[in-house]
Amino acid sequence: MTNPKEVELLGLWVSPFVRRVEWALKLKGIAYGTIEEDILNKSALLLRLNPVHQKVPVFVHGGRVVSESLLILEYIDETWKQSPLLPRDPYDRAMARFWASVAEGKLEPNAWVALCSEGEEKERAIELATEALGHIEGVIKGKAFFGGEGIGYLDLAIGWVSHWLPVWDKVGSMKIFDQAKFPAMAAWASRFVEHPMIKENLPPRDKMVVYFCGKRSRIMASKSHA
Repeated sequence: MTNPKEVELLGLWVSPFVRRVEWALKLKGIAYGTIEEDILNKSALLLRLNPVHQKVPVFVHGGRVVSESLLILEYIDETWKQSPLLPRDPYDRAMARFWASVAEGKLEPNAWVALCSEGEEKERAIELATEALGHIEGVIKGKAFFGGEGIGYLDLAIGWVSHWLPVWDKVGSMKIFDQAKFPAMAAWASRFVEHPMIKENLPPRDKMVVYFCGKRSRIMASKSHA
């Protein structure tokens, strides 16, 4: 175990990027402290620790600062060897990173655009997000988890699909995560959220709906006044 004061995480309760870091810490049994940030009124601490992107999560370990959630996952995995997240085989490690980059670069940003847009922009974003999800569906087929029999790096990287994407679908009146169309992903999502360590560390769905409804409304209003 680690002294919580040695490990601190600046975050936001509803951020899937923050949650994936927390899941990694929980799975490895690492004690840590949290500092909740207000993204609309960023603290001086956040701006000092992450002056480039000015966003969460920010991970602090013994005075050393790491930003960007996927990089934080790798730092955690390399620093604390118990319950390894990334595969040992170099090719498998490369593939885990590749598919995490697909989810991060293709699925998540397009799902977000679809949530916060209308018309042709929304339709195109849904198409691109669905296409990315289809590629990921092929990776999980026949497996319990992306990491094999247990949760690994790629499960944590894509974990937001299980809990956040259905909320975005609801708020955005869309259907990217069609469980009939993506049965392997649906089965994985169910297993993922039922894992005790994950289940105990998910934000309340009803609270998320309220948050993202407000977020969508603000973005749509800003677009209409642009």
